[in-house]
Amino acid sequence: MTRESSTLRRKLLWLIGVRFVIITILLGSGLLAQVRTPGLWPVGPFFFLVGLSYTVTVVFLMTLSQVERRRWLIDVQLATDAVVISAVVLLTGGVSSYFSTLYALPIIGGSILQFRRGGLLVGSLSGLLYAGVVVGQYQGAFGLLEAQWPAIALQPRPAGTLAFYMAGLDVFGFLAVAAFSGYLAERLRSADESLARASTEIADLQAFNEHVIESLTSGLATTDRDGRILTFNGAGEQITGYPVSDARGRRIFELFHLPSDFEASLAGSGEASHRLDLKFTRPDGREIDLGLNAAPLNTPGGQAGFLVVFQDVTENKRLQRKSAVQQRLAAVGEMAAGIAHEVRNPLASMSGSIQILRQELPVNAEQGKLMDIVVRESERLNETIKSFLAYARPQSATTRRFDLRRAVNETALLLQHSPESADGHHIQVDVPSTPVWFDADEGQMRQVVWNLATNGIRAMPDGGNLVVGVQREEPGSVALSVRDEGVGIPPDELDSMLQPFQGRFAQGTGLGLAIVHRIVSDHGGELQVTSAPGSGTTVCVRLPAPATALSAQAQ
Repeated sequence: MTRESSTLRRKLLWLIGVRFVIITILLGSGLLAQVRTPGLWPVGPFFFLVGLSYTVTVVFLMTLSQVERRRWLIDVQLATDAVVISAVVLLTGGVSSYFSTLYALPIIGGSILQFRRGGLLVGSLSGLLYAGVVVGQYQGAFGLLEAQWPAIALQPRPAGTLAFYMAGLDVFGFLAVAAFSGYLAERLRSADESLARASTEIADLQAFNEHVIESLTSGLATTDRDGRILTFNGAGEQITGYPVSDARGRRIFELFHLPSDFEASLAGSGEASHRLDLKFTRPDGREIDLGLNAAPLNTPGGQAGFLVVFQDVTENKRLQRKSAVQQRLAAVGEMAAGIAHEVRNPLASMSGSIQILRQELPVNAEQGKLMDIVVRESERLNETIKSFLAYARPQSATTRRFDLRRAVNETALLLQHSPESADGHHIQVDVPSTPVWFDADEGQMRQVVWNLATNGIRAMPDGGNLVVGVQREEPGSVALSVRDEGVGIPPDELDSMLQPFQGRFAQGTGLGLAIVHRIVSDHGGELQVTSAPGSGTTVCVRLPAPATALSAQAQ
């Protein structure tokens, strides 16, 4: 049921109720008048009309549910009321009847139900019926009724001119009531529509504001002048851990444990906002970093309270600390790379000088062994410096399209014939049957496969199976994987294994995985390590397709 149909039914119920009350009053007054003045008017027809009105009222009540689809039923009700009133007026003296004022009831009802149109139509019908009663009364049109019920003819009648003058005034009054009540009904309808629109707009605005507030990712709280929380959005509940029901009514300065001087400065700040970073302990015991902005909540009537916006900046603080550390490490790394580069030249000179001295000077066996140790350690130190420089100062990448299967196959073949591989090591290659084209620096990709594979070999000192594979994933993206059956990695070392000089093998420099991580990061990929002590290790490198490759495929 629509709002309009509900309003119409409610008005009709009022009309039916008023009709019932009026009919009852007529019945009571008619009985009283007949008792006090017998023969005042025809009793039979009068009470017949009263009974007919009761019957029509019941019928109208039964058809109430049909008026929305059959609007003509409203016109029938109002026309019936006008006809019944005209009959009552005729029986009670016509132009001199006191019941002519009852015409105002259906006229007002028509204005209420159908506004100006309904009021004017019912007013015009009432005027015509009333004029017909008066004219017929003076023209002898109701002779049969007067012969049947002589009491009708006994009613006092004014002179014809006066009668028609009185009838004209009554008709004018009917039309005036119709026009005025229709005007009021139209104004009332317009006011109702304006009020309904305003209510809808206010409700929509309120709902919109609530949706906006609840959609904020920052916590938002409003307070009264004493700082007691009035509103607390969902993000504030998630950040602080306090339900809205628990937070509402508490002083916000106590909830966040704000310093007393902050409250004092905020209260006397006028329109200025205040920023504060603080540690906050949630009800579950977890401590977070909060960034809080507070400002007075000013309204046209003055300051109504405070507006507080707060955010969980724990992750931002962590990233800031991490960024600061990385900046310091980058500066130290640049300096260390410069020092390492300067060390290589004298180191090469020292190694070359030792080799020449060993060849030209007569040395005994012990002196020769010491010189061999110096040369060997110089070469190992030079290899470490070389790897460190490769990590600290990566070479510019040359991107081109190549088949990753070839890089994996050739790297595995080299590894099988390298000193790293022993008789107990079995290297397997798991690649698709069709080419796996990828745009990247082929040399760097080979270095990634080599470093991961040599780590897998070193993790199996007693031999085992090493599986090196490549597969396609999303369009243009690929995944490189190296799986060994070695000693595995303890869980507490997984987070630090990608840091420089965190090698777990005596023959390594500790920079292999760090270099792999740097190359993968430079290509926008990610490196995942799955391992457990005694169960081997699986390293998976996922590399996304470069933008140039994607655009080329789209073309």
